[in-house]
Amino acid sequence: MLVSSSGLSKVKDSVKEKIFFGNEPTTELVAILTVYFVQGVLGLGRLAISFFFKDELGLTPAQVSALLGIVVLPWIIKPLYGFMSDGLPIFGYRRRPYLVLSGILGAISWVSLATIVHTPIAAVVAIALGSLSVAVSDVIVDSLVVERARAESQAQAGSLQSLTWGTTALGGLITAYFSGMLLEHFTTRTVFWITASFPLLVSAVAWLIAEPPVSKDASEDDHSNFESIRHQLQQLRTAVTQKAIWLPTVFLFISLATPSAESAFFFFTTNELHFEPEFLGRVRLVTSVASLVGVWIFQRFLKTVPFRVIFAWSIVFSTALGMTMLLLVTHANRALGIDDRWFSLGDSLILTVMGQIAYMPVLVLAARLCPKGIEATLFALLMSVTNLAGLVSHQLGAGLMYLLGITATNFDSLWLLVIITNLSTLLPLPFINWLPGADSQTETPTTSKLQPTSTKSREQSFLPEFISKLMVRRPESEPVE
Repeated sequence: MLVSSSGLSKVKDSVKEKIFFGNEPTTELVAILTVYFVQGVLGLGRLAISFFFKDELGLTPAQVSALLGIVVLPWIIKPLYGFMSDGLPIFGYRRRPYLVLSGILGAISWVSLATIVHTPIAAVVAIALGSLSVAVSDVIVDSLVVERARAESQAQAGSLQSLTWGTTALGGLITAYFSGMLLEHFTTRTVFWITASFPLLVSAVAWLIAEPPVSKDASEDDHSNFESIRHQLQQLRTAVTQKAIWLPTVFLFISLATPSAESAFFFFTTNELHFEPEFLGRVRLVTSVASLVGVWIFQRFLKTVPFRVIFAWSIVFSTALGMTMLLLVTHANRALGIDDRWFSLGDSLILTVMGQIAYMPVLVLAARLCPKGIEATLFALLMSVTNLAGLVSHQLGAGLMYLLGITATNFDSLWLLVIITNLSTLLPLPFINWLPGADSQTETPTTSKLQPTSTKSREQSFLPEFISKLMVRRPESEPVE
């Protein structure tokens, strides 16, 4: 029995170290990871959405790109969900009720796509609701992760972020191939029905989150809630006026706001190269595996490498590798004896690994920039800036496709779009010094350390301008996130 107990203990330690990256596998952690897992599993319906836009709604590449930009709007106002979660508890709880509601909303959005959606406007509304569902749940679990990441030692830095994003990639991995295989045998609406069941898992695991209730007096006192929100705004304003926060944020925006050609490539691969849904599912499987490989490489070798080094080299390599797509769009790969399918698989694998390695430091940096007390709000603000960049990227891409005359059947200028979009990714390099240096990237600001730089900078801080734009009006090209 002693040997058995010792062996069991070793297995538990091995699971904790190798699977959970050193984090204790508690029930709460499993619940948190389930939410991230569902975000990956929802990829089951993304390919169906692309074919739904192209075949059933008859949209052009430029129109699809523009619509994909619009449906990430819920991700741009993530700070609002952070304010609500941090300052407006429901039935005395700040996290669990929001997770329950987000799961229900997600299920409704997918059921709508499966039943009553027949126009582009209705599709955008339904997908935007699904986007809102995932965005709200993402804010909640992000806040829980940030709270726990703050307690990590330097040796564990980034382990929790690596675990959560690895879990999302695993969810995508499990459903990647089936996203295409199902479309070979069922309609897009049937796939939407199947996908609708997964958001309900978020509602179910929400009850496993260990959350102490807010005191009765505080939850019922409107004045107390108002003061709490006002205090959060003051803390947030103080935080965003720091160069250590807003300079890296602007750098990220520039790097992610470059034009996207993804919609044009989808039409090119399906209409010109005649890739079937099943093969596109294989491509998604490869990219999901590549995401896991990127997470592992960062966790194993690069988590202590300065951000500037990682970003600089990943930008250069990604730009150079992206240019290889010219071989595919000009069919030069055939002259070299490389099949279209094999070329697409290899290119997707390499570029996804590079992209994941470049994005992991974003999460680590964002978590370490969050002062205690406004974790959900500031982290949501930092992430929403990247999603705003995604919207800009899609709209710029849509504009380029329109100007170059790229349609569902005309790809004569696709080579030029490839060159423009790839060269634009080099734009952030002159601003690489805006990222933290090796001597400062491991520091975690605290509320007491964050003081406004000057009166002028406080009046012209990023937050008021950002919020005003949100009042009058996306890693990502995928519409449900």
